[in-house]
Amino acid sequence: MTRVFSLALSAVLLLAFSAFSLAVDFPGTKTNWQGFDCYQFDINGRPAKVVCPKEPAAGNPWVWRAVFFGHEPQTEIAMLNHGWYVAWIGTSDLLGSPKCNEERSSLYDLLTNSYGFSKKPVLLGMSRGGVCSLTWAIANPDKVAGLYIDAPVCDLKSWPGGKGKGIGDPGSWKQAQTVFSMTEEELCDPAKMPVETCVVLAKHQVPIFIVAGDSDRVVPWDENGAILMENYKKAGGKCDLILKPGCDHHPHSLKDPAPIVEFMLNCVK
Repeated sequence: MTRVFSLALSAVLLLAFSAFSLAVDFPGTKTNWQGFDCYQFDINGRPAKVVCPKEPAAGNPWVWRAVFFGHEPQTEIAMLNHGWYVAWIGTSDLLGSPKCNEERSSLYDLLTNSYGFSKKPVLLGMSRGGVCSLTWAIANPDKVAGLYIDAPVCDLKSWPGGKGKGIGDPGSWKQAQTVFSMTEEELCDPAKMPVETCVVLAKHQVPIFIVAGDSDRVVPWDENGAILMENYKKAGGKCDLILKPGCDHHPHSLKDPAPIVEFMLNCVK
């Protein structure tokens, strides 16, 4: 009888502990985003956000948005409805540099070590968010379930450098030289850019899904995603593509994000 009572008490305590654990809030200010609880806080002086699903899926999967939080959010909303978390840290100014990777790793470490998030998020990068997502994944290939990149910057000499067909951005090009501590010549070396370094991810069998416009005048497709995809497949990597005919840099994403959602769900199967 005593043993039965002890087992019952242990079960009650376990349930109570589990309920307490799930009730622990994230740091910062609690707000609402698209009908979901959103926590805003700083890490090393940089803004960060975590959006919580109403019922977390097993294993606490998450989408990691690189920049432009809230822009074309249909994919993240769909994943929240599937029980995924959404996270973001502001590193737009760091353009995928080693410092960018360092700051992003601070958020990754916090969420995986302190809040039990999956060790392998799916990364989401639009425009310059592409290079931010790619460089972090390339530096941490064992910590990534997959990448969805949209009209992605994959070579800084194309954007912001404007050394090809694109219009470029002189201010961001100078910023890139500063944060990478590289000269223009060094930044123009494709061997230092994701268009070539992506082969590391291919060796780790990290799937990539690209959505882009074939008439992009800001981040030209044939100078960025097309080269990355060709090199990735040559290295044995899996890379799927939706190329939108006649589409410029905007709009990003898809009106119906179902193909992107399916890709993300498959990444964690």
